[in-house]
Amino acid sequence: MAKFLIVEARFYDHLNDMLIAGAKAAILAAGHTSEVVTVPGALEIPGTIALAEQSGDYDGYVAIGVVIRGETYHFEIVAGESARGIMALTMDGSAIGNGILTVENEEQAIVRADPAQKDKGGEAAKAALALLALRERWT
Repeated sequence: MAKFLIVEARFYDHLNDMLIAGAKAAILAAGHTSEVVTVPGALEIPGTIALAEQSGDYDGYVAIGVVIRGETYHFEIVAGESARGIMALTMDGSAIGNGILTVENEEQAIVRADPAQKDKGGEAAKAALALLALRERWT
């Protein structure tokens, strides 16, 4: 049984709740456990995963958050840098599923977050599960 850490940037409570529900359901369905830690924003997710990885307490990670485009360039920075940080950790061998939604509006986010619709939280957890299986196969 593997243990997963779901790292959420809690900004849009109702959207995060759906993403987390999907991620937890996918992890549980695969026979594993999870816990959730909350960080201030999406930019803090990669650093939190890096710290948790150093602890050796977790086998994999699911990044959860929602970034909705606004009127400034901040959207591009948050979306790009959080994805870059997660990808760097993945390239170093961490099993991470990226469930950070980057959308134009709340309506798009709802469709993607809802486990009954696109279930991007569940998909991110399944990606982490797949990467963990590959890491175990090759290491």
